[in-house]
Amino acid sequence: MTSGRVEPNRPEPSGRTTAPPHVTILMATCNGARYLPEQLASFLTQSHRNWSLWVSDDGSTDATLAILTRFAQDHPDHPLTILNGPQRGAALNFLSLLCHPNGPEGYVALSDQDDVWLPGKLARALQWLEPIGQDHPAAYGARTHLADEALNVYGLSPLHRRPAGFHNAVVQNILGGNSTVLNPGAVALLRHAGIPEGIAFHDWWIYLLISGAGGTVLIDPEPVLIYRQHHANMLGTNAGMAAFARRFGQVFGRNYRHWQLGNIAALSRIAGQLSPLNRAKLLAYSQSCGRSGPGHALNLWKLGFRRQTALGTALILLAACVGRL
Repeated sequence: MTSGRVEPNRPEPSGRTTAPPHVTILMATCNGARYLPEQLASFLTQSHRNWSLWVSDDGSTDATLAILTRFAQDHPDHPLTILNGPQRGAALNFLSLLCHPNGPEGYVALSDQDDVWLPGKLARALQWLEPIGQDHPAAYGARTHLADEALNVYGLSPLHRRPAGFHNAVVQNILGGNSTVLNPGAVALLRHAGIPEGIAFHDWWIYLLISGAGGTVLIDPEPVLIYRQHHANMLGTNAGMAAFARRFGQVFGRNYRHWQLGNIAALSRIAGQLSPLNRAKLLAYSQSCGRSGPGHALNLWKLGFRRQTALGTALILLAACVGRL
């Protein structure tokens, strides 16, 4: 493996004359001391300087809290709030931050504890989001550089070519939580929906809710951070044949169906927040789940549910035929 050089991403000047908006970075931590200093240092390199940091810590027993406390002391110009997490997994840790009753309004950027942001990450996300306005719910996500534990870059996350939307979100998540930035409308929508029970992934939930409510999900083809791959990753990259083999096992095992049922149940509880069309699609999908055979697969196809690749869609339809979806 050879080490790759990553050039900082520099968004084009927007010509903006007003003060740049404030962004609250939300980070979920749990025993992250090994990699946390590099991620915190990358925040300080951001070309967009108007940010503060909220951290929800899920009971760290290493030096995580000491590192955060020292960071707050050394950088008082970027206020830091530390909260006790629910200690029920990474998804609920992030969602407890997003839905905190005292959470600040405005733009929100999610952050893992072990990545490294490129200097233009926040500025680029805002450049994409600001033209949409603040009231219409919108989420920004982007590709990432893939790296080993020592941050040697060896590849890129997949380039998704199909449009993001509810038709895709029901059967696949393409919104990577470590690159996600939300506008005020999206934050308000998520807080109104509350913390869902039974979901496996916070970023998949964000993709489902925003697209389902008729919001906008933007996927930037340019990478904005270095995604460190190691044994403690919650899920890891979805690139390459090894990842496809893992997804194949998930779909035809128990995991994918379990995730699907959790997502459907959570969406059904707040179905009133979905657009009428997507509410009808969710009902049709939920009524179809649990069946098997070519008719079930054909029904999903007619409803328009698609993964990003033809092979991925075929995998889902095959799972439907044999009763795994």
